Amino acid sequence: MRAVLCPSLGDEGGLQLADVPPPDMVDGGVRIAIVTAGVNFADGLLIAGRYQEKQEPPFIPGFEVAGRVSEIAPDVKDVEVGDRVMAVLGCGGFAEQVVADARDVYRLPASMDMSTAAGFPIAYGTSHHSLTAKAHLRPGETLLVHGAAGGVGLTAVEIGCALGATVIASAGGGAKRDLALAHGAHFGIDYQSEDLRNRVKALTGGRGVDVVYDPVGGEAFGASLHCTAPEARLLVIGFASGVVPQIPANLLLVKNLSVIGYNWGAFRRLDPAALRQSFNTLLEWFDQGRLKPIVTETLPLANAAEAIAKLKHRQASGKLVLTIEN
Repeated sequence: MRAVLCPSLGDEGGLQLADVPPPDMVDGGVRIAIVTAGVNFADGLLIAGRYQEKQEPPFIPGFEVAGRVSEIAPDVKDVEVGDRVMAVLGCGGFAEQVVADARDVYRLPASMDMSTAAGFPIAYGTSHHSLTAKAHLRPGETLLVHGAAGGVGLTAVEIGCALGATVIASAGGGAKRDLALAHGAHFGIDYQSEDLRNRVKALTGGRGVDVVYDPVGGEAFGASLHCTAPEARLLVIGFASGVVPQIPANLLLVKNLSVIGYNWGAFRRLDPAALRQSFNTLLEWFDQGRLKPIVTETLPLANAAEAIAKLKHRQASGKLVLTIEN
């Protein structure tokens, strides 16, 4: 089968399109003929050896896919051959087929196409579970979303609105700010031309926000510490800026702030039942038209390196998806 191979750790320029043997079936496995694969910022970290879960080269990147079930292990009961599904993986998604754990495979609603499905699991799963199970976002609270026009940030905007929060979207540039507003944000901030701290204070009447959703890190996180309400919760989702912030503990003490690290992938092992319940809610919301995922660009499998580079350099809004002829 064709696959994008990472032969050695480094940047995306070292990826190779290669012919490799198909994966073997395993107990509890579901073989998927892949139609589309979502591209994530973490793919770049994985191939550079900087992701929290390491893979020894050579390996195939790709954390999420959509396609059709072509084979199931004898002990699998929840899906059947021919089903349209999406799946979350440890790696292996940038290929023509993959064998996924049945616990990480979800049937698609009839209303969801393959491109949408490939970019759905990680971004929406991260935002919904972190905001509900970890930050405990409540109706009437104010949520600040950084990187609000990115693939993950847009999902946080939509989910924050669905949970009844007032959502302030922070993005770099007027076009990105407007995209977040079009997806439901109540207020938008272009941090390139506006002072984030002062603008948030003005929008909240000086009180500050209750929850911060931060996949960016760097200066955005530092500014967040100064525009939070007492007992606010700050979700650390990632560091797309490339800068891991250092947290001054005195600010946490003064305002009784909670900084919460969140690694969605870990919950596939720690509490898979909670993630499945989260997905059930998300897929129901999608079918009801309450979520409107945006895939801004689809590229062929051979262009995986280009897609990863766009995410690394923050040149993309919404999700990027690879297409595989199958």
